Amino acid sequence: MTPRRRVGRKSTTREPIIQEPEQFELEATRRTAGVTESARANRGWWDRNADEYQIEHGTFLGDDRFVWCPEGLDEVEAELLGRPDDLKGKDVLEIGAGAAQCSRWLAGQGARPVALDLSHRQLQHALRIGGSVPLVQADAAVLPFRDASFDLACSAYGALPFVADPVLVLREVHRVLRPGGRFVFSVTHPIRWAFPDEPGPEGLSVSASYFDRTPYVEQDDEGRAVYVEHHRTLGDRVRDITASGFRLVDLVEPQWPAWNSSEWGGWSPLRGGLIPGTAIFVCERG
Repeated sequence: MTPRRRVGRKSTTREPIIQEPEQFELEATRRTAGVTESARANRGWWDRNADEYQIEHGTFLGDDRFVWCPEGLDEVEAELLGRPDDLKGKDVLEIGAGAAQCSRWLAGQGARPVALDLSHRQLQHALRIGGSVPLVQADAAVLPFRDASFDLACSAYGALPFVADPVLVLREVHRVLRPGGRFVFSVTHPIRWAFPDEPGPEGLSVSASYFDRTPYVEQDDEGRAVYVEHHRTLGDRVRDITASGFRLVDLVEPQWPAWNSSEWGGWSPLRGGLIPGTAIFVCERG
């Protein structure tokens, strides 16, 4: 769940066994990165950095909390998937589940979730926390499920920001949803790509074109991508959704709440009070 940028909290309810991360001399750049390169890079990145991510963000995410974004919007209050009473007995697919915190919350409401992630190490953290949620390691663009297997699907900053062709993912989600099924996903708000990824005042001045869709890539000294993130404008996201057979029923831009004093990479109270940081798309299958 949620962006890889860091938040200041350092503890979880259960500390994982920390693996020593591989050391890379990295260069941050903007260049093209295709479907295969993006998937390979991001699988490796999340496997190497899952331990640090879960330690730094574990308290914020909880073990069985469904939080959509660094702003702290909780499904308990948002009800973007429906009222809690309506979740009982529903088959739900969580895409980019990380340690399956959202799936664990869904199970607590009586739903039947399946937690899917590209990263083996992230799913090991799901096992560490525990619970009975089924875990599946797979690429979101090639979902290993039969047609019409789920009533609902959700993704809190999972998969879609990191894939070169989001329509591949959206069409797969459409395929595995039953008619009338809902898919809700959150991503970095597209406007943020025009600003530096900084939480302070330096992150409030436009430094790049909002319309530049060139991916952000971190690469090693041999030019191999080790992390890739893709930009789509708001219009691109809407067109991707409709081209995949979904109907967009809502677009939520969470405001920064007064209670949230955390910084999470480029997310902060300062920036959150002035420009949106997250976009949440609520879609329904016809």
